[in-house]
Amino acid sequence: MRLYMGFMNPDIDRGDLEDRGGMPGRGFKKEHGVGEAARPPAPSTRMSTNRSDQALPDKASIPMIVQSSSDATHRGRSRVFRATRLRTPQPRRRVSSDRFAPVLLILLSLVAAPAAAGEPVTGTKRAAVGVPLVVTQLPVGTPAESRAPHAPGMLRANYGAGARLVRLAPDGSLSVLSRGFESACEPDVSYDGTRVLFAGRRAPSDPWNVFELTLATGEARQVTRDLGDCRAPTYQSTLFTITEAEPWLQIGFVSTRAGWRNEVGGGPSSHLYTCKMDGSSVRRITYNLSSDYDPAITPDGRLVYATWRRAMLEHGPLGRIALEGINVDGSDRAPFAPDCGHRIQHMPCVTPAGLVVFVTADDVPWDGAGSLASVESCRPLHTYRAITGPKGGLFHSPAPLPDGRVIVSRRPVEGPGSHGLYVLDVTGNRLDPVFDDPRFHEIQARAVVARSLPDGRSSVVSEQDARAEFYCLNVSTTDFKDRSWLPRGTVKAVRVVEGVPSLVGGPVTGHGGVSPLSARRVLAEVPVKGDGSFHLTVPANTPVQLQILDDRGLALRSCGWIWARSHQAQGCIGCHEDPERTPDNRVPEALYEPGTLVDVKADRKVAVDFRREIAPLVSARCVPCHGPGGSEPRLSDAATAVPETARKVYDTLMAADPGPGAGKYVHPGQARTSPLVWHVLGRNTSRPWDGTAASRPARPIPQGDGKSSVLTVPELQALIRWIDLGAAWDARATDPSTTGTR
Repeated sequence: MRLYMGFMNPDIDRGDLEDRGGMPGRGFKKEHGVGEAARPPAPSTRMSTNRSDQALPDKASIPMIVQSSSDATHRGRSRVFRATRLRTPQPRRRVSSDRFAPVLLILLSLVAAPAAAGEPVTGTKRAAVGVPLVVTQLPVGTPAESRAPHAPGMLRANYGAGARLVRLAPDGSLSVLSRGFESACEPDVSYDGTRVLFAGRRAPSDPWNVFELTLATGEARQVTRDLGDCRAPTYQSTLFTITEAEPWLQIGFVSTRAGWRNEVGGGPSSHLYTCKMDGSSVRRITYNLSSDYDPAITPDGRLVYATWRRAMLEHGPLGRIALEGINVDGSDRAPFAPDCGHRIQHMPCVTPAGLVVFVTADDVPWDGAGSLASVESCRPLHTYRAITGPKGGLFHSPAPLPDGRVIVSRRPVEGPGSHGLYVLDVTGNRLDPVFDDPRFHEIQARAVVARSLPDGRSSVVSEQDARAEFYCLNVSTTDFKDRSWLPRGTVKAVRVVEGVPSLVGGPVTGHGGVSPLSARRVLAEVPVKGDGSFHLTVPANTPVQLQILDDRGLALRSCGWIWARSHQAQGCIGCHEDPERTPDNRVPEALYEPGTLVDVKADRKVAVDFRREIAPLVSARCVPCHGPGGSEPRLSDAATAVPETARKVYDTLMAADPGPGAGKYVHPGQARTSPLVWHVLGRNTSRPWDGTAASRPARPIPQGDGKSSVLTVPELQALIRWIDLGAAWDARATDPSTTGTR
């Protein structure tokens, strides 16, 4: 579901605001050492034709796809990103020999290159970066390398212990920057190029905190305190609210201080936070139930970050880690990269040309390394490109250089070997070595150079307001290839579901069959208007899932975990619609009325689980036909009110079946494709967008055998709601009163 800041807070071009005096303009940037002179030079468009370079020993050539893009205007901005493009010369009727010569030289250089067509030229001579770098050096052989990644193969290990920060000069000389720290890593350079944020600790027993280092003096000041482990700090731009006299500069970081646990894997979940430069005004800005991490600032002042999506099981029991975008105040969360390529997308960076380069993999090793891919920031959902292939090395922490190239870490796919630094020319299809000390992994390199301050942002968020608003223009606006699949009037209501986080150290629920979804509760089911719109008042800063329902109460589509910040009105165009489509130019019916209040007290929130609601139903309606000697699945003939017996019945119904997130009888979160629901309703309730499920036969309840009994409407609704809410064994295992949103 594409969320956006609706009519109440439209994006305004920064130039207009500067002229009106509404946001920091050139005077503010000059005062903070970031003026027009800090703009990086245009990216290089040269293609290397050096045929003397040979492939590096034990580091194979890397299959690449040359990135190409057309000029396009970024949504909500006046800036035009012009990405370079390699064009195939078109035949002309008249071509002089002088004009044909460059084309011939290029063709000859490609034929003579040592790598196969489509692969990059990999150099052996050290490339000149031209600017100093600040680099993390992680000693080879630390305990983190022997640890398995979390969950498994989804989140990288918690490495960084024993690392140090160094300055790599253009001549290759090194100087240590983090003296006095037991561990220091994850640097980010200020926009004027004079300071460095980093995560560090002075002793092994200390928590990780954010520090800022002044390069000229070597002095480090502590920014965060008493917030748990704080990692991955980033300089952001300015933020302004109507209640403040002046805008302020912010930094962002990642922390586990909320005490929440990932939906699978058992480890603590991390979230994004912001604060002022002095460490004050700490605000949490993401509320996903699983981890959010790796934030990177974009030129328009938004953040791109990696988020673990597991609200549903369409990507399998482990879910997917994807890139999303968000404002620096936590508003306007939206998908950034498409659901294609590998299962994991993380470590994003943004080049001066507007190319977002990131690491991608299906299963990550301890350090999270993988292949490289990219999208264009002007059309990120339609421009996915793989840059490197599976045999070209494992890449880590790409970062932009002022000339448009990318500095990136790389190590061999197989066997021992440390990360070394390489410079990647995406447009020129070339990779060259920069530095490699075999005693260390050189990772997280950042250019020490002045750069442009990203656009500032205004915010409507008011932390004192405990509520927010969601609205939708038309639920029938979708991304379906056939619009007849969901005609207007099919959707009768929207179900608002609250995600209940599991706490670190709390109980862990599970079974041997289909992986269970996280605990969740129904806040309300609200009818949609005749034009497909709805308008809700919801609890702010709370993970919420929206499900659109048909006349049977079956969820037709569900979104991932979303949230609205305090006092914010946030809306969507439709239900999983193409975000590049322009909505109808009309005011939705639902916005003529106040939002339906769904912020109810805890004792009125509906949680449906097997242990309390479904077990008695199964005992009364199912066991007569499915007891010992009866039809499959065979259930116990003992009273299912006994917890031990009820659990056996639950595990039988939740038996796994080959397929991503599928069950033999129950598909958690998706009642419409569950054979158990088909059985009791007497028909296949799948929809055309459900793939092969729509063509599978249903097995209705036999009639006239003297044993079968038809479920009542309340019983049917309870069964459907139980599955659509995740088919939990015990939805009350987490005490809602202890789930804070720090």
